[in-house]
Amino acid sequence: MKHTILLLLFLTLFASCKKGNNTKDNKLNIVTTTSMITDLVKNIGGDSVNVKGLMGSGVDPHLYKASEGDVSKLSSADVVFYSGLHLEGKLVDVFEKMGRNINTIALAEALDKKGLIGSEYFASNYDPHIWFNIEYWKQMTNYLTIKLSKLNPDNAAFFEENKKTYLIKLNTLEEEVREIIATLPEEKRVLVTAHDAFNYFGKEYGFEVVGLQGLSTATEAGVQDVQNLAKLIIDKQVKAVFVESSVPKRTIEALQKAVQSKNYNVQIGGTLYSDALGNAGTEEGTYIGMFRYNVKTIVGALK
Repeated sequence: MKHTILLLLFLTLFASCKKGNNTKDNKLNIVTTTSMITDLVKNIGGDSVNVKGLMGSGVDPHLYKASEGDVSKLSSADVVFYSGLHLEGKLVDVFEKMGRNINTIALAEALDKKGLIGSEYFASNYDPHIWFNIEYWKQMTNYLTIKLSKLNPDNAAFFEENKKTYLIKLNTLEEEVREIIATLPEEKRVLVTAHDAFNYFGKEYGFEVVGLQGLSTATEAGVQDVQNLAKLIIDKQVKAVFVESSVPKRTIEALQKAVQSKNYNVQIGGTLYSDALGNAGTEEGTYIGMFRYNVKTIVGALK
């Protein structure tokens, strides 16, 4: 309650403030939400933009609540880029309260809704974990470039060149990912994780994906969920299950114990990056590095 009252006070204060369009160095002030979006904006914007990300490594966007400091960053931004599809549900409420005092752009708007995976857990009725389809990420890259060019036409050519360079890297990643996955027999492609963040990945690369907590980490896994998934693991002879960097590992550990109680040994195959990148400055701290690491971890453990 105290957090809500303070946040409303900050929203009221900053709604009355008039912000300038750019900093003194004529760079766009950009605020981003998830670490994936932050990385994408930095790749396209380069040193011609100032980027402040709200969520760092290991932060769960499903449960993230804006702080007073976040509201300050949002109010001084020329534009806020976020993922969308209700991934950052609680932050979107803040955006709405700030109204016309904030310019927000959801990069998921780049995608044709007909290709998205349906979800009963989100108000949008779509699975929001769209970054696990590299083709979708390319479309979002194009969309971001267009938006940045409109906001800062003087740097449009710079953004375009950065986009071309980044798309080449994404194409290379796509080829590498498919080569690695091709080494894993199809019958072994069963991916069990803490929550259903990998459905787009599974659809694209032929994995059966089962998340213990459903699409949102706001949902809780019950005893029956654990028992049902334990049975599936045994029936399909799954060798490994995976924890996630932004989700407490206790649910997967409980699942492992449930399987072991039935005289079957399943390993924890490693930690996957689902809703957030790794630490800044590491390979996993980039979208491309995160994707490559996840694939190598999954295939290595399931073999």
